[in-house]
Amino acid sequence: MADWQIGDVAITRVVEVEAALPGGGETSMVMQAYPDAVKEIGWLRPHFATEEGHIRVAIQALLIETPGNRIVVDTCVGNDKERGNPFFNKLQTGFLKDMEKAGWPRDSVDTVLCTHLHVDHVGWNTMLVDGKWVPTFPKARYLIGRREWDFWSTEDDEDNAPVLADSVQPIFDAGLADLVSDDHVVCDEVRLRPTPGHTPGHVSIVISSKGETAIITGDLMHHPCQMARTDWRSAFDTDGDMAEKTRHAFLAEMADENTLVIGTHFATPAAGRVKRDGAGYRLEV
Repeated sequence: MADWQIGDVAITRVVEVEAALPGGGETSMVMQAYPDAVKEIGWLRPHFATEEGHIRVAIQALLIETPGNRIVVDTCVGNDKERGNPFFNKLQTGFLKDMEKAGWPRDSVDTVLCTHLHVDHVGWNTMLVDGKWVPTFPKARYLIGRREWDFWSTEDDEDNAPVLADSVQPIFDAGLADLVSDDHVVCDEVRLRPTPGHTPGHVSIVISSKGETAIITGDLMHHPCQMARTDWRSAFDTDGDMAEKTRHAFLAEMADENTLVIGTHFATPAAGRVKRDGAGYRLEV
């Protein structure tokens, strides 16, 4: 059963990992999200923060079913992959089985969208079969932002190089990758929206049908605390200034609309509507 219905479009989330973690620090998903600071934002509890001020986060894929397409947005970390981050290294989850339980066998997917090319958004692009990385969704076209690919394919980044090697390059080798503009229209109901800053070619996903709209954020925001404190940044932003500017503009726009905002890293219930709250914003679930 879908988690959300937007007109004729059903959206389902499949969670790979969900956890409560202490935030804050130079290597944190949100660098300013120290427990004492998080506790000051009361509306985050109970869904998005613990009583101790730890932030609740998720790594999850969003499955979009339109009348004519089956689309996976962001493919999480994946199994069996050697990563420098011990939280991600050689991960083993039942992600594909959970997709099947949701009615989404992997050969039913016709499109894969990556909001950007970081480790926790491309992992299940591929799977390990007989010692080789092969496309997980063999009947799908994988749509990758041209601006994003141009950046990472020429960037000397020792952390992201293995990610490209095992989770992106095999898609090109299999002839399943399409480089697209950052405002690409996928189908009548789904299009990309440029939201740069976290990475140069970062996009969010807009779903519109029968007068209703939802947006999948990607890493435009990592956690709802960044609504209340729009200047709080992620350690993983390529351009923190641009990311903050993009986030400010997005939240101001969403506060004046009735758009459902689905956070790629937001913990359960993962979505809501943006409301103004003093000098900042909050997520109404």
